[in-house]
Amino acid sequence: MASTATALVPPEVLARYEAVIGLEVHVQLATRTKIFCACPTSFGAPPNTNVCPVCLGLPGALPVLNRQAVEMAVKAALALNCTIRQPYSQFARKNYFYPDLPKGYQISQYDKPLAEHGWLEILVDGKRKRIGITRVHLEDDAGKSLHEGFRDSDRYTYVDLNRCGTPLIEIVSEPDMRSADEAYAYLNELKLVMQYAEVSSCDMEKGHLRCDANVSVRPRGQQTFGTKTEVKNLNSFRFLKQALEYEIARQIAVIESGGVITQETRLYNPDTGETVAMRTKEHAHDYRYFPEPDLLPLRISDAWLERIRASMPELPAQKRARFVEQYGLREYDAQVLTLSRALSDYFERAAAASRDPRAVANWVMVDLLGALKAEGKEITESPVSPEQLAELVDLIVSGEISGKLAKEIFSKMFATGESARTIMEREGLRQISDAETLSRIIDEVLAANPKQVEQYRGGKTGVLGFFVGQVMKATRGQANPQLVNQLLKEKLG
Repeated sequence: MASTATALVPPEVLARYEAVIGLEVHVQLATRTKIFCACPTSFGAPPNTNVCPVCLGLPGALPVLNRQAVEMAVKAALALNCTIRQPYSQFARKNYFYPDLPKGYQISQYDKPLAEHGWLEILVDGKRKRIGITRVHLEDDAGKSLHEGFRDSDRYTYVDLNRCGTPLIEIVSEPDMRSADEAYAYLNELKLVMQYAEVSSCDMEKGHLRCDANVSVRPRGQQTFGTKTEVKNLNSFRFLKQALEYEIARQIAVIESGGVITQETRLYNPDTGETVAMRTKEHAHDYRYFPEPDLLPLRISDAWLERIRASMPELPAQKRARFVEQYGLREYDAQVLTLSRALSDYFERAAAASRDPRAVANWVMVDLLGALKAEGKEITESPVSPEQLAELVDLIVSGEISGKLAKEIFSKMFATGESARTIMEREGLRQISDAETLSRIIDEVLAANPKQVEQYRGGKTGVLGFFVGQVMKATRGQANPQLVNQLLKEKLG
């Protein structure tokens, strides 16, 4: 969508400004039940079936806080290097009217959030940068208004309240991002951290990860912020990047033409690649926040906090550092192999079963991920198990098969699910490393190609590759290439 942005403003004008971006990310916690009642959080149930008097906001129904939701929220906050608020945090009512909010207010946290003052490190163009986290707070979700897909959608909006009361955390960043690429990297790393911390699946298609962006622009070198807009409807990483690129260019175009940026909420339209005005931006006082009278303040004791801290799994940054240290991987390789929890687990199992973890890493990143992508499959659907891939690598290490043969065997493994050794034995694909056998074949190749022998001995040493190819052809690719090179050089003098 960069072409849409540059259509608004020439690149040389874009370069005179910098963006100031902060993200507000809502993450649905992976609890079995809702935050203030026992209704299930399962996705895909028939409309308005996962509901009760509490999440429907019926008179006299009182909320009861879900302990698991609190623990997951604390895990998320710790994973983002936040400080848990002491002596307590507090729930508040955020009042606004919307058809899918039956209570007429959202239970959230306002001036006393669960956690504050954290950070998340991102990597963009080989450079590391810390993005500040302002706060992490708990809240319940609203329902869902459905505007299309029904026979009379042109006249009516349908409401499904199954999502009402689903536990969320809102993660608010500092305005530390300066480009759409940085915002993309931040959201991607945040998703990974939440998945590794086991607090959410972050499935954007199911609404488990939703993002709003606050965007302003200013001339480079200026310290004060410009007027910001909030961009909503960013339900994919690609749309986030496209929307930010467009909105940055739009604001610059307005300023360059002598106009003034209006503080407002805008929606991103992926069909046109543009943002459009939705409403004037609200302020905190518009929501008439006040403490939730039906819930006590939330106290996280030191003992409880330490129990949660002790249960924290290894996070992406820690795992990358360990992969570099333990397996001797490059930082780039460690970055790729931790792109998902399932992928890093696959690699670790294969590395533990192999004599050459670095070779395993290459096979996972290139051959396995390439084959999976071609089939439209995830790593969890791999027909080649980690132990089978480790066996294939060890057959190369031991000299039983060559790298070329391994490629052929791997394709058969991927198609059938059989082990490398089974395929090797059945189809006779073992590498020929017997010097006497290879010497005989090389003699035949040299005898059949006297002209090339004369060229080599005349100083045209590049002909050696031709002889290697002929030997490999004669052995159906099963000759040990290193030994073939050695024997050829000896025989050609």
